[in-house]
Amino acid sequence: MAKKKIDRVWLDSYPKGVAHEIAPLKYSSVADLITESCKENASRPAFTCMGKTLTYSDISEYSNRVGAWLQSSGLQKGDRVAIMMPNILQYTVILPAILRAGMTVVNVNPLYTPRELEHQLNDSGAKALFVVENFAHTYEAVKDKVGVEHVVVTSMGDMLGTLKGMIVNFVVRKVKKMVPGYNLPGHHSFKSVMENTGSFTPEQTGHDDIAFLQYTGGTTGVSKGAALSNSNVLSNAAQNDEWLKAIEVAPNPLYICALPLYHIFALTVNMIMGMRQGAHNVLIPNPRDIPGFVKELGKWQFNVLPGLNTLFNALLNNSDFRKLDFSALRLTLGGGMAVQQPVAERWKQVTGCDIAEGYGLSETSPVATANPFNISGFTGTIGLPLPSTDIAIRDDDGKDVKLGEVGEICIRGPQVMTGYWNRPKETAQVMTKDGFFKSGDMGFMNEKGQVKIVDRKKDMILVSGFNVYPNEIEEYAVAHEDIVEAAAVGVPDEHSGEVVKLFVVRSSDSLSEQDVKDWCKKGLTNYKRPVHVEFRDELPKTNVGKILRRELRD
Repeated sequence: MAKKKIDRVWLDSYPKGVAHEIAPLKYSSVADLITESCKENASRPAFTCMGKTLTYSDISEYSNRVGAWLQSSGLQKGDRVAIMMPNILQYTVILPAILRAGMTVVNVNPLYTPRELEHQLNDSGAKALFVVENFAHTYEAVKDKVGVEHVVVTSMGDMLGTLKGMIVNFVVRKVKKMVPGYNLPGHHSFKSVMENTGSFTPEQTGHDDIAFLQYTGGTTGVSKGAALSNSNVLSNAAQNDEWLKAIEVAPNPLYICALPLYHIFALTVNMIMGMRQGAHNVLIPNPRDIPGFVKELGKWQFNVLPGLNTLFNALLNNSDFRKLDFSALRLTLGGGMAVQQPVAERWKQVTGCDIAEGYGLSETSPVATANPFNISGFTGTIGLPLPSTDIAIRDDDGKDVKLGEVGEICIRGPQVMTGYWNRPKETAQVMTKDGFFKSGDMGFMNEKGQVKIVDRKKDMILVSGFNVYPNEIEEYAVAHEDIVEAAAVGVPDEHSGEVVKLFVVRSSDSLSEQDVKDWCKKGLTNYKRPVHVEFRDELPKTNVGKILRRELRD
């Protein structure tokens, strides 16, 4: 079907010098971008973590070793390789190795429960897994149920140098006791992989090859892999590069990477865009440790800080953060969840920098709209469609509504995924005949082309930027022998935007709120677990028996 022409009212609001369309892509793959950047910026710092810095030359050399190991282990072009770790230096070496070997990166949240991990490894068909030892016990629980052929276990201190690495590993293992025991016969140590002396032959991949599988929640309770091609991710990096023309940041800027690299926001903005710019990324393994995070920030003259509303708020409430030198800060990017006006205003007051709020999803690589980076003041919107991006606001019949009217936000552009991995039916449900991705978010566009989200069409719950789907929680909850029915909804929370509330019909009065929480703790990642539990004699339903979550939210 021919693409329907869209009235691009937003173009008149573009900053001066920002093109309406991105140029033809310079690279054939993300691997090519990384390879060229490592050559151009060989001596520059690329990533720093816990006091250790890797240069772009180091990234090239070490990823060659990991790539050689992958190939010597019998893995082929197109195979899926999973990474399950927080923001540590190993990630920045492993990811380029996988891509340069022509394989697909499967990003895994290290906090997943065995149930969630089993699904993702089986659904993706991952043949290899790189996991930090803190979470190796999770894999052990499912190792006989998945098809992973090679497992590489690393420790937090593996790339920090001999003495510092030993100290960090001692603290993590013995002092903080963060490494539960595990038994994985036949696994490889990351150190042995790094000692590989075999030759590495990079595989050529193209725009249509799948670079990443980014897993996102499913309305059926099953998470799906958004298949992101090289073209998708490169296009989004190019779109954001074009957006950057509105301001002067710094040559080879210094980024703070507090958001997890396994999440699409930091993956594209910090790692891919950052490496494209020859930037220096400072990795924060545990941003929840606000005092430790602030102490690290105090060491750097940082230029770019992507974050979530919850992170900005936590930092602002730390007295030491408010004393930092922000003179080099040029760009604060807000995404993942709505930025609240009081937080944005306090951020500007403390740092002198506005928060440029944007919007996107795993399915859009991720950025679809953003406020101009030369923004002045809080707009309360998610900004304008990026270059080469169309936004349509549509009703339930798929027809465009008028400016100012609320409808579903639909996105078309080169950053929109190729589809859900091995799920053509679910892909068809979210893609229109004229090429738009139906976001499930409700909003409107004003006469300036700015988009405002007002609600979510689907029942998704947004906890600190993470999508939580009620069906998954409910399906797990009712597996408990004393839970007859369950319904999950999102309720407001000042810290995380929303948290999960679970309504339960029980078969035994002896079942307590804590019993329900303990059960959910066994099978759901922390941000999916109900913070509130309410028992009901019955749940509201439609005539055909479907639970009415909206009545529970009211």
